[in-house]
Amino acid sequence: MYAKYIKNILDIIICIIGLPVFALFYIVFGSLIKMMDKGPVFYKSERIGKNSRFFKMYKFRSMKVDAPFILNEDGSTYNAEDDPRVTRIGKLMRETSIDEIPQILNVLKGDMSIIGPRACLPSDMGTFKEDEKDKLNVKPGITGFTQAYYRNGILSREKRVLDAWYANHISFGLDVKIFLKTISTVFKREGLYTNEVAENKTDKSNNAL
Repeated sequence: MYAKYIKNILDIIICIIGLPVFALFYIVFGSLIKMMDKGPVFYKSERIGKNSRFFKMYKFRSMKVDAPFILNEDGSTYNAEDDPRVTRIGKLMRETSIDEIPQILNVLKGDMSIIGPRACLPSDMGTFKEDEKDKLNVKPGITGFTQAYYRNGILSREKRVLDAWYANHISFGLDVKIFLKTISTVFKREGLYTNEVAENKTDKSNNAL
């Protein structure tokens, strides 16, 4: 009942209530984006949604205009503390997850949920293993189990498995825990950079040889 009906209703209600907050962030950070690096305020990226349907996901633009798109070997997006593609205000928005706020528009459009698996890139289509596929049975979320508890602290394969687990265990209680944990994780700024994880894994493997 919750996963099929109530969750969607709560998503819409919360996002409508949150629209004035979004408007305030748009005025402040939209102005800063324009002042520091002329270009569009929003970054729109195609993602895989529920039932493998593609949609455009919105974010506040954190990179310089025409910055190259870089992927890691495991298919995750390149994300490092010293990434020269990221603007000064972009770095702040990423570390505080402010860049994700425009996704409430995706929730209102029905593409996303407030809480759900992280939306994958189109290039990931056809690469899912059997124990990962169930993550595509539900709407992706602004935040979710892996974002809240690990952020970028685990590799892509681990994220997919945990996202699939979440898709099969959705409940009101679990969503509340994820929401509260997300707040804690953002404030503590834990697991910020994907590439720190990859480098640590490589170092451990080399040390074991």
